[in-house]
Amino acid sequence: MDVIELMEKGKIKRVFRARRKLNYPRLIYHITQRAAGNEPLFLEQDDYLSMLVLMKEICRTHNINMHAFCLMPNHIHFLLSLSESNLSESMRNLFSRYAQRFNKKYERKGHLFAGPFRQSVCLDDAYILAASLYIHLNPVKAGLASSPTRYRWSSARLYCSDSAGDSFVDPTLILGLIGEGGHERGSTQKKRYKDLIRRGAELELGNIMEQDEAIDKLTMKLHNMFGLALDHVFKKNRVPAGAGLELLPMVELEAQIEQLKKAGVMSKPQSMKARRYLIEQLVARGFKREEIAEKLGVSRKTVYNILRKQL
Repeated sequence: MDVIELMEKGKIKRVFRARRKLNYPRLIYHITQRAAGNEPLFLEQDDYLSMLVLMKEICRTHNINMHAFCLMPNHIHFLLSLSESNLSESMRNLFSRYAQRFNKKYERKGHLFAGPFRQSVCLDDAYILAASLYIHLNPVKAGLASSPTRYRWSSARLYCSDSAGDSFVDPTLILGLIGEGGHERGSTQKKRYKDLIRRGAELELGNIMEQDEAIDKLTMKLHNMFGLALDHVFKKNRVPAGAGLELLPMVELEAQIEQLKKAGVMSKPQSMKARRYLIEQLVARGFKREEIAEKLGVSRKTVYNILRKQL
């Protein structure tokens, strides 16, 4: 089974989630934050504008590179990267200051946000591209706009229009992924991204609140729809050296798994080190333990025992 078949069956994970927040520069982070309970985060236009002002300020003072965003009525999406190791500090600053303004304005007390922000680390270019599309498609899937570019409180227009104007959001990195080998520039990239958004809006992604599942589906659909036009994107890994995440490209990892399985030694004592290595790689990609057991053709107990020995 090749990597494309695995993508089509939803077996490839392109996101890394850690128990503790990661703060490595150059990694691409998908940040989500939501309101406590069913409370709204924004009640009127000025609330959205207030958040945008704070976002711009935090990006400047904390050297945050904002690649994409969407402000939904009860939750928020950012796709960003760091110049310094200050993600937790910058997000805490942003959300606490907005909450203080909101509570004061509406004379309310208590928590505005549901808790700490959620962080996912994008491991390769295919996931980054799919995450940006997912973020921009949120208003459409929620019935708030007929197209992403008609929703005012996102960065979609920057990706699709040459007349979008200046912004603290920089779409260059993601637009640079589009085209044959990523060499197309300017308006051509935006036209291709607009086509991706248009076709993405037609896809059934399930519950948009089930973020990771929806992005995985979108990633698979991208390859099915555009094939070789985006093939270069699916072969790149975004994990920098020294980040503590020394991950193999997924194609190589799949090849190693198949090699051990074909040799019939996956469950043999002599393959213990190899099994441990493969399990570590799969855990880092967000696979659940039962999924790892199924993928490697070993028992769940074997996976649990190997992971326990690491602790």
